[in-house]
Amino acid sequence: MTAPTISLEFFPPQNLEASFRLWDTVQTLAPLEPRFVSVTYGAGGTTRDLTRDAVATLHKSSDLNVAAHLTCVNATREETLRIANEFAAAGVNEIVALRGDPPKGSANFEAHPQGFAHSVELIEALAETGKFTIRVGAYPDIHPEAAHAQADIDWLKRKIDAGASEAITQFFFEAETFLRFRDACAKAGIDAPIIPGILPIEDWKGARAFAKRCGTDIPAWLDDAFAKAERDDRTDLLATAICTELCSDLMDEGVANFHFYTLNRPELTRDVCHALGVTPKVTLENVA
Repeated sequence: MTAPTISLEFFPPQNLEASFRLWDTVQTLAPLEPRFVSVTYGAGGTTRDLTRDAVATLHKSSDLNVAAHLTCVNATREETLRIANEFAAAGVNEIVALRGDPPKGSANFEAHPQGFAHSVELIEALAETGKFTIRVGAYPDIHPEAAHAQADIDWLKRKIDAGASEAITQFFFEAETFLRFRDACAKAGIDAPIIPGILPIEDWKGARAFAKRCGTDIPAWLDDAFAKAERDDRTDLLATAICTELCSDLMDEGVANFHFYTLNRPELTRDVCHALGVTPKVTLENVA
């Protein structure tokens, strides 16, 4: 079976120690030659400046194709487009365009009075510039704010029609979740690539809590499996096996690209990629 292509997601460091960890993550995973790497925005736009700095640094100091996250939260249209133009001026021409999560303490998203009301408006404005490749989010499990599953598919179609060229899904735990979503999107006339977002589970309790907030379905068998693995001190082995099997099942159904949420912890992502056949290319230069 042909090895898949991958992309990677990092988050911007907020202190010196985190900066070293990000750089270690980049050094560990860059040899896998990802299609692109993305840098997240914090909830409520809290890491806007950090994201911009991390994107600029990665773009200058590596050969990686860097994509910046951009959201609608807590900013006017003018401010958001200024940031986008700063990315373009720095040579970063790929954006992951998202509505963004509400700021901490807020239950619901509220658009800035002079800002973009939602992701579709942001995508349209970015597309009009002609400067960017635009990727967007997609939700195989029902988004917490969506009325039903079809609403998520309808909204994704609007985002693709507005100018996005590819979608990256929220993480999920079972292959069937993604495959059902992919089929439903095709039925709705969405022909843009939909890339499964994969979360290697470094910490089950943390991943479980995050999944609950995101509306991601949590299979009971995962609770049982990690409870047993913790007793036997084999959680890393279990996490690698689960993630590898998930990706392998998807590959059997024709999936050729994966987007890994690395959490700036590279080892598990690296091990899963190696198991899938994604390894550093060996050249005569490397051998010499």
